[in-house]
Parts: sequence; structure tokens; C-alpha cells
Amino acid sequence: MSKDIVVESFELDHTIVKAPYVRLISEESGPIGDIITNFDIRLIQPNMNSIDTAGLHTIEHLLAKLIRQRIDGLIDCSPFGCRTGFHMIIWGKKDPTEIAKVIKSCLEEIADGITWEDVPGTTIESCGNYKDHSLHSAKEWAKFILAQGISDNAFERHIV
Repeated sequence: MSKDIVVESFELDHTIVKAPYVRLISEESGPIGDIITNFDIRLIQPNMNSIDTAGLHTIEHLLAKLIRQRIDGLIDCSPFGCRTGFHMIIWGKKDPTEIAKVIKSCLEEIADGITWEDVPGTTIESCGNYKDHSLHSAKEWAKFILAQGISDNAFERHIV
């Protein structure tokens, strides 16, 4: 049981990345050739700030819906424990520029076009912590992130 396990995100030097960005983590093939692509959707500069849990929770619920409206194959988009962004796992090969444009479009809708009725999964039946949401916070974070511009490169700013 003492295999050398490498967790990619623990190998990333969080002091040199430049958020907000979309970074390709890996493309992996399954046993029958299916490909999944894993992205680092970093919205906040690591170790400088973090999104409050209620705002992050609401962004998570909205991204689950909004990404699927814009692109096929989303498996999951889950927040990092450090609250600076999300892992996004999707079927097939996808380009970071394409994903950055999708995330930008989603954040634009969150910032300007979402009402509470648009946030899915906010009832006691549909959410494991339904009281911990804030649409106001989600909108403010979306505006903050968009004002910085989203890059398709973690190490050099290339705004999409």
C-alpha cells in the first residue's frame, strides 16, 4: 500500500498561477477508449482570497445548469475545498479556450440575468445544505471575476 501517488493539484505551484483561468489538467482514456477531460477552473487567485461558502454553493448550482445549456458532455463541476474555483470533468477532448468562453458566458448570465427562481436545487428536498446559498454573493463574485477577465492559460494572461 505504499505506492507513490501523485495528486496533480498538489504538484501545481499555486504561487505562480494567474487567476482567473481555465487550465487543462488531463485527458484520460478509459478501458474502452472513452476520453474524459479534467479542467482547473480557477476563479480566484490562490492564497489571496476565497469565495464565501454560500456564494460558492450558489455558483456551483448555477454552473451545473448553465454549463449544460452551453456544451454537451459535462460530467461534473465541483468546487475546490480551498474555495478558489472548480474541477470540471467532461466527456471527450475539449479545448481550454472553448471552456473559458463557456465559463465566461455562464458568469455573465450569473452577474446580470439570474433571479432566485433560476437557481436550481435550493429546496430541502433537492440540496444537502439548502440554507447555505447567496445569490447576491454569487452575482458579486461573478462581476469581480469578469472584471479581471478569464484566461485560457494559467501562467500567462490570455483573456478570452
